[in-house]
Amino acid sequence: MGMGVAGSYLMARLRDSEHDVAGYEMMPAERHDSICAWGTIKPVLSEFCSKVGIDFDRFLIHDGKRMRVRMGSGTRFDIGLHGLCTYDKLGLIKEFMRGSDITYGKPPTLATLEKEYDMIVDCTGFHRAYLPKLSEDFFLPTYEYKVEYDDGVPYDDFYIEPFPGMSGYFWYFPLGEKWAHIGAGDYNKNHIKATDDFLQKHGGRIIKTKGRPIRLATPNRCKPFYSGKVVGVGESIGTVYALLGEGIIPSMQCAEIFLANMNDHAAYERAVDDHYRVYGRVFNFVRAKIHKEFSFVRSLPDFMSIFRYMKKHEDRFGMDIRMADLIKVARA
Repeated sequence: MGMGVAGSYLMARLRDSEHDVAGYEMMPAERHDSICAWGTIKPVLSEFCSKVGIDFDRFLIHDGKRMRVRMGSGTRFDIGLHGLCTYDKLGLIKEFMRGSDITYGKPPTLATLEKEYDMIVDCTGFHRAYLPKLSEDFFLPTYEYKVEYDDGVPYDDFYIEPFPGMSGYFWYFPLGEKWAHIGAGDYNKNHIKATDDFLQKHGGRIIKTKGRPIRLATPNRCKPFYSGKVVGVGESIGTVYALLGEGIIPSMQCAEIFLANMNDHAAYERAVDDHYRVYGRVFNFVRAKIHKEFSFVRSLPDFMSIFRYMKKHEDRFGMDIRMADLIKVARA
């Protein structure tokens, strides 16, 4: 259920399996879209795509070299990039879905699905449409324009502006010679103003407007993962890396964990808990900053865990991970 990143990738992985699989997408086919800045890590996505016989380079738009960062204090610095890219996310989703049985439009009720299927996989993201509602959620509203520039783009590579208190950030993600995604997510709800201010300053023609909440609550806060015949995969169970607001790769990793444990939901839950354990520390760190409860001394264990994790997985994050840069962000 849900043909976003996780759902479409699962359709591709299961298409030639022994399972009889059907997909459902709540939007009509002509309105099926993908809402995010289309940024990911090239080597990691290439590996996922190779599992289903797809050449990721066909969908690559921009291969980043550096990310410019401007803090609210005026501090500026660059981060070297090694794989961070933009890609045709919707095009790849449709390629994952090719040849599969997909029904678009108003989704069936849970009762209808339970009568027809042995297992229902909830990949509905923030909506978590078929799993029990969370007792306590945590999310950021986001807003984004796809913009076309006739007289040259304002930046030729990635650019971000973290907001004070780490409540979110503004992003500029290049989409080729004359296009970009500009947008922001902000707990304090200044995301639309930040996006409009950038548009007013740098010009450009709006081609498309998008907006949705993004769940920052991590898997340890998104139980249950399964209920009856329903099991959640991806953002429906909190697989977003809260420090970056990144969910594409974590959701696809979650899909792989599901495939390895699809016949044992308890084993799936244990594997998810283990894989995303550090995400809980990241969430605690970010939430403390947002709620102005942050103390560097109290948060030092979480801070060091985050740094060690990101440094160890530098290739996975597609950028240089430096202690000095993380300290600058922590002091925002």
